Formats: sequence, C-alpha cells, structure tokens
Amino acid sequence: MSWFVLVLSGVLEAVWATALGRSEGLTRPVPTATFLVALVLSMGGLGYAMRTLPVGTSYAVWVGIGAVLTVVVAMVTGTESFSVVKALLLTGLVACIVGLKLVH
Repeated sequence: MSWFVLVLSGVLEAVWATALGRSEGLTRPVPTATFLVALVLSMGGLGYAMRTLPVGTSYAVWVGIGAVLTVVVAMVTGTESFSVVKALLLTGLVACIVGLKLVH
C-alpha cells in the first residue's frame, strides 16, 4: 500500500508543480487552488509512505516521478521543447525509479 500511495503522491507532485507554473505567481485562483490541494495531498501521501519505506528511497521516487511527469506534461502541452536526448534522460530516470523499487 505504501508504494501505491508513494506513486500517487509523485503524480500529485507533477500536478502541483504544473499548477504552480500556471498560477502566474499565485495570482490566478483556479491554478492556485489546484496547487494548494495537490501540494497538501502529495506531501501527506509522501509522509504516509515514509512510515514504512526508507526516507531516501521514498523521497527519490517521489521527486523522480514528479519531475518526469512535469517535464512530459510540459512537452505535450508545448511549453517545453521535445528532444530525443530529453526523452532518453527521462527514460533513465524512470529506470532508476523502477530500480529503487526492485532493490527495496
């Protein structure tokens, strides 16, 4: 259950990061509200997962998932350019996240 919550929390990290970027300095109400709700849920889930998973592993997985998804969303929406090198590097991050799960 902790791994499921951790992955979901990583997804929510991408939600709050994207919403924060779209909030224009926390001046737009909907992205700001999305940011705040996703932030609280993401942090809560990370804290829950850390009750049974190591702190370092939990944090690395959470950040990795959030970072990868944030970049993917930015590339899909056109706010960040796509390149093969970026795609390969993101694939490497995903492989590292899976590796952390496998060694745990």
